[in-house]
Amino acid sequence: GVPHAVEPAAPIADLDALPLPARNFTYRHLSLTRGCPWDCRFCGSPEIWGRRVRFRSGDHFVAELLLLYRRGVRFFYFSDDTFTIDKQRVIEISKKILALKMRITWVAISRVTYVDEEMLYWMRVAGCIQISYGVESGSERIRAVLNKKIKRDEIVRAFALTTRYGILPRAYFIYGSPGEDWNSINETLDLIREIKPLAAIFYVLDIFPGTALYRDFCCRAGAGDEIWGQRIEDLMYCQTDPDLSEQRVLEFGDRLRRSYHEWLPGFAEAIELVDRRELYPFHADFLARLALTFSHGDYARKVPVRLRDATAERLYLRALNYYPDANALLGLAVLRQQRGAHGEVVDLLREHLANYGDHEALNVCFGISLMQLGRHREALDHFLPFTQSRQAMTHAAECWRALGDAAQARSCLDRARALSEAAGGAAA
Repeated sequence: GVPHAVEPAAPIADLDALPLPARNFTYRHLSLTRGCPWDCRFCGSPEIWGRRVRFRSGDHFVAELLLLYRRGVRFFYFSDDTFTIDKQRVIEISKKILALKMRITWVAISRVTYVDEEMLYWMRVAGCIQISYGVESGSERIRAVLNKKIKRDEIVRAFALTTRYGILPRAYFIYGSPGEDWNSINETLDLIREIKPLAAIFYVLDIFPGTALYRDFCCRAGAGDEIWGQRIEDLMYCQTDPDLSEQRVLEFGDRLRRSYHEWLPGFAEAIELVDRRELYPFHADFLARLALTFSHGDYARKVPVRLRDATAERLYLRALNYYPDANALLGLAVLRQQRGAHGEVVDLLREHLANYGDHEALNVCFGISLMQLGRHREALDHFLPFTQSRQAMTHAAECWRALGDAAQARSCLDRARALSEAAGGAAA
């Protein structure tokens, strides 16, 4: 058939009048607002939602959170274009999360001009672990081309404050913009070195329908929406600009990513956190999460090996200087197990297991090191309480075998097999 355009319906003014889908569905993405007051040339959001921002009430938003929390969801994406655009509403929501004792973590998207210390404090204690900011470029010239109306000092301030409150600042960058050259790429690299983002995503500039860039392309090329009837997945800006070759744009992206991952361990070492005692457990959690990305997560594949483990270990140790965080203890113990330092693992965990007696992963980790030291009977004390753990039962069987008790070993192995089969059946 032939597509026909119709006039859009009027935006819904009262977002609280919308029913909550959480009554019937389980999901992680929520939004407090619709609309964006800005007009970046690459972004289609204003075309979709309009430039007037409409808000849900804090009560309506938290009611949706609570329904999902009761369904077992513990991690959320707050997917607004700018979640923090109304400071008092964000603080209200954060306080309600705390009052309802929802132990959750969440990430949000913001603009560098819409955060301050008071807001970041309440966001952090309410579970915020990451804020993403659209930086786009370190070049004022390129930001002007994209109509990204933020200043360098505003970018620097937002990243420093976000890090100080133990929230991971993530930067979005765009390359391959109109007029992009090695000078503007180097300006972006200079800004990256200054703001030290602990996560970054680099996008090649695409042209999306409904954007100013798209309207400009249609005028230049004499094209219209019929191009989307072709077999194309996207339209990179560089494909429409004879002054930008695809090869050169690929080189821009490669340089940005390689430099960022080379500098990242140094950014982690340079973290400065606000000295507020009530935030110490949150600082420990922040540092442990970051360390985990180096030792076992995304950065483990991207950061040079010589820096990866050393950076992770220093972050784990720094976390423990703030608070005996379970993830920091476990991460540090696993690193030491990997290099065969089982005596150090036993010394590290022994003093903390009194506070984490029912923590399965810490007990199993402790038991494995005891096994490696030949202390099988002691190790059993840390495996046998976890009868619902296939890993614990498997290691318990190894201990019984080492102690010469074949019947007990067989019993634990049977238990491990039953747990494995039950898990397989549930997955199917």
